[in-house]
Amino acid sequence: MKRQTLLALLAATTALAVLPTAHAQTSGANWPNKPIRWVVPFPPGGAMDAIARTLGEKAGQALGQPFVVENKAGAGGNIGAEFVAKQPADGYTLMITSIGMATNKPLYGKLSYDPIKDFAPVSLLAVVPNVLVTNATQPEVKTVADVIAAARKAPGKLTYGSAGNGTSIHLAGEVFNSLAQVDMLHIPYKGSGPAVADLLGGQINYMFDSITSARPHLQSGKLRALGVTTAKRSATLPNVPTLAEAGLPGYEVSPWFAVFTPAGTPAPIVNKLNAALRDAMKQPDVVARFETIGAEPVGSTPAELATHLAKESDRWAKLIAERHIKLD
Repeated sequence: MKRQTLLALLAATTALAVLPTAHAQTSGANWPNKPIRWVVPFPPGGAMDAIARTLGEKAGQALGQPFVVENKAGAGGNIGAEFVAKQPADGYTLMITSIGMATNKPLYGKLSYDPIKDFAPVSLLAVVPNVLVTNATQPEVKTVADVIAAARKAPGKLTYGSAGNGTSIHLAGEVFNSLAQVDMLHIPYKGSGPAVADLLGGQINYMFDSITSARPHLQSGKLRALGVTTAKRSATLPNVPTLAEAGLPGYEVSPWFAVFTPAGTPAPIVNKLNAALRDAMKQPDVVARFETIGAEPVGSTPAELATHLAKESDRWAKLIAERHIKLD
């Protein structure tokens, strides 16, 4: 047999052998066959971390491979997002993220990744409402109307703390200032904990804190809840009105959490992930765990998450421009 003919036969045989493997990769037939890395772009201990660990345990059991949570914190979630954007699109690296996916581009100006183009959406996971709280020792502040009236009497004097510039806690205050036409001064902290400590100590007046963080202090009676930021009342605080109900029609800030993979991840793999995560959110023990942190399960199709991200990106880009908010 001539050398050229032999080489051609070998090439054809190799190509045929590769076809089943390539098909398995794109169809997701053999996925997953090793542990799945789930990146949390913030430190351990918060609502995002708790959601990832809770759902990861359940989804891993359903898929037959463990979800290994890795916290890659820093730069408002940008360090973790940049890392995930550069990983292979094979379904073995996921990222849980939040409203920062919609806000970081206008906030930071230049990013090393594109929040929309560099990721494949998988599913919305949950909403964790923020709640406007004040120190319970202030007897004259019992309603949202009281806050607005006090802020109008003393422009630039009253303060609200946040977990940092660009966080949902900060932006919730910006929306409040805009709709109420008041000027409360934003005081950023490095995390929710130090801000809550100063709120309890009387160094700041208000905070649009996450229910997860505020709940223990509400239960102890040290903080007073005035209104939740979401469009509907929170199941965790059913007796607390929404800010829209309490005097700010149209107010709505719903801090959401969602999961993404690198762009190009095969649709069958994305769909398997979607199904596993949505099934996990229906499990009674997951629902109970979510309730303890004030998280309300959502779930969505990948297409619905893509639409949600596009709408949120447009909304926050406009507000950030209007309020002249910029981060370095």
